[in-house]
Amino acid sequence: MEHITSRDNPLVKRLRKLAQDPGAYRKQGEVWLEGDHLCRAAQARGVVPRLAVLSESASAHDALHELAATAARVVVLPEALFACISALESPAAVGWLLALPEAGAITPGVATVVLDRLQDAGNAGSILRSAAALGVRQVLALKGTVALWSPKVLRAGMGAHFALNLVEGLGPADLDAVQLPFVATSSHAQARLPEADLPQPCAWVFGHEGQGVAPELLERCTLTLRIPQPGGEESLNVAAAAAICLYEAARCQ
Repeated sequence: MEHITSRDNPLVKRLRKLAQDPGAYRKQGEVWLEGDHLCRAAQARGVVPRLAVLSESASAHDALHELAATAARVVVLPEALFACISALESPAAVGWLLALPEAGAITPGVATVVLDRLQDAGNAGSILRSAAALGVRQVLALKGTVALWSPKVLRAGMGAHFALNLVEGLGPADLDAVQLPFVATSSHAQARLPEADLPQPCAWVFGHEGQGVAPELLERCTLTLRIPQPGGEESLNVAAAAAICLYEAARCQ
């Protein structure tokens, strides 16, 4: 194991940038996973890290030491230095540095979620988690959507990233490659979700938290559905709406 103690070490600077800048992974071609759960979720999908980082206290913990040993290079940082690179209030004491997975091509004909300019990292990560749990194969992010491999989305996704084909930076025309019916929700739609004859498989479109799905995307949709809300609220959080829709699609298969 390699011990680093300087805040000015180039690796420490690199890790700090990845942990604290949501878009840094795009420039550096690397992803920082912080925490036992995320690292193990990646490991379960066959991911091999470039580098493992441990705090000094974690290096004496057998299970974390074993997790770090998956990497060819293992670096140990003092507690204060690990806290310096972390974006968490309570640093997790273990992390992996990965090569950014190559952006795959859109896979036609498989259950899909399309994210249209979602801004909140928590919402995006939660939707990825629901998608992976409920049988969706890929998530496509249109330009203007929060960075999917940013630390906050990774934490909210809880490992879902490694179960999905993720493609970012798309334009509306790119969606032609999906080759499936598109379905969206709207509080103004007449058709109700539980009563709809959902196409199987389909591509669900979830839009901007405030503006909803863009009009040009709504025009693509075979179905626009309303989620019944007997409690009378005007709308649902987009991540909650997505979970309801994806569950209903899975239930109806």
